[in-house]
Amino acid sequence: MSDETDPDVDPVTLEVTRNAAAAVCEEMNANLIRTGYSPNIKERRDCSCALFDADAEMVAQAENMPVHLGSMPFSVRAAVDRFPRESLDPGDAILLNDPFYGGAHLPDLTLVTPVYHDGELVAFTANRAHHADVGGSRAGSVSADSTEIYQEGLRIPPVKLFEAGEPNEAVFEMVLSNVRTPDERRGDLRAQEAANETGRRRFSELAERYGADELTVALEEIKDYSERRMRSEIESLPDGTYSFADVLDDDGAGTVDLPIEVALTVDGDEVRVDFAGTADQTAGPVNAVFAVTASATYYAVRCVTDPEIPPNHGCYRPVTIDAPEGSLVNPDPPAAVVGGNLETSQRVTDVVLGAFAEVVPERVVAGSQGTMNNVTFGGRDPRSDEPYAFYETQGGGFGGRAGKDGLDGVHVHMSNTMNTPAEVLETAYPLRVARYELREDSGGAGEFRGGLGLRRDITVRDHTATFSLLADRQTHRPYGLFGGGDGESGSAVRIDPDGDAARLPQKSTHALPPGTTVSIRTPGAGGYGDPAARSTAAIERDLRAGKLSVERARAAYGDDAIDEVLGSGPDPEKEGERPDE
Repeated sequence: MSDETDPDVDPVTLEVTRNAAAAVCEEMNANLIRTGYSPNIKERRDCSCALFDADAEMVAQAENMPVHLGSMPFSVRAAVDRFPRESLDPGDAILLNDPFYGGAHLPDLTLVTPVYHDGELVAFTANRAHHADVGGSRAGSVSADSTEIYQEGLRIPPVKLFEAGEPNEAVFEMVLSNVRTPDERRGDLRAQEAANETGRRRFSELAERYGADELTVALEEIKDYSERRMRSEIESLPDGTYSFADVLDDDGAGTVDLPIEVALTVDGDEVRVDFAGTADQTAGPVNAVFAVTASATYYAVRCVTDPEIPPNHGCYRPVTIDAPEGSLVNPDPPAAVVGGNLETSQRVTDVVLGAFAEVVPERVVAGSQGTMNNVTFGGRDPRSDEPYAFYETQGGGFGGRAGKDGLDGVHVHMSNTMNTPAEVLETAYPLRVARYELREDSGGAGEFRGGLGLRRDITVRDHTATFSLLADRQTHRPYGLFGGGDGESGSAVRIDPDGDAARLPQKSTHALPPGTTVSIRTPGAGGYGDPAARSTAAIERDLRAGKLSVERARAAYGDDAIDEVLGSGPDPEKEGERPDE
């Protein structure tokens, strides 16, 4: 791997072990997606898998969701603290979701499985999956109006879901009796168990091949190697303290403009990230437990360091996080937290990357959409007369960066999921996708344009549905960097069957009669660099692709630039003259 590795460890075995551990996680994830019961797992891939050593430290992960992977170690540690090794047996699996006990928010269920070789505990496999309903006051368990965690669903401290390979039916019954869609939940839990079992088998094969002792030494060296690489990266940055601040629009309970502030101190080969000055915890559901704040912080640090550093516990050792207790980024129970994992995590990422912009401007992006645009629909499916719960996040703009425009219509930063294909959505639920497109003019201007947001319209079919929206960036727009323009804010509009339309509050719940359409318009992203430096070829490309109107182009880039573009060919906005792409 490098001449920095421990000379007492065979470098060939070390490299093979590192790649094998990552392959174990990827195979776990493939099986979880393949066997998942709900569209949220098998289509959107709202799940993550990782491998931990016998000390419960992460040694490898699949390329899944940053918000899961950075916070999952807290869940594994909580599980191991509750069930020390002498209380575990082969075939056990520990389930938990409590945000105040190592979790992130209640819909994310984590399963932790010990791995044994020759009777000795050698590792843990773990995965986290977002379940589309875990009870609570609203279908989908992403309540926009919760003020306490008790309203958000079933809290599960670490419990054994499987014991000695057999399902703990009492725990299964407890979980399934508290959700609206028990068959779907049982299927997804079984898929999680199958994924961990895949990891257990594959890791056991590695232990058999290389020997448990040599494998343990290799895993420890992999973590140490990542730590050395990370410290070297941090040490290359200039020492100093760098600050940035941004806000959440509101908490959904009447408080607006919630500040999130960060002071990032680089000191030699370590970095300290201090959130002093951030708002106190609030009544609405946007409080982010420490595990979520840490996850977003680790992700941002990883974004500005060498992407070839193996992702594991060693990466985190040089990073210290100070989050004031009782604050928006480290609340006390029984705070409502479901949106902290979804919305506040994105703003934490925004501010840490914003602070790094002063240090490594070439490695950061302008403000991305800054929200996951969470929508849930629930009710009784008229086709089966059974309850349903549909949950989905919506993509938006990714920030412009040095040398490249931002990506259009993608899930950004802490999310890394896919959308629900329209065909799947319409088959699985009594809903219809009426419109799905990029939002023209939503990306911030710049030498490198911000990515465009999306418009996705969903219509309720043949029943009255309960709809919840949990979003942000509809007041404060995603920021541009180094002269780049801000991205367009998002919005949500209710369109009644008679055509009447009204804007919906971004954190709200509504009863929607049959034929009602909800139109979600997601934020664009900020631009990077002075718009005057944008090439005319790039402007023309956006005009011809329908990403930019002539009117907006003139306002952003000036009449001279646009006249030069239009003088080189037909006006892209004249009917019939836009060429096929």
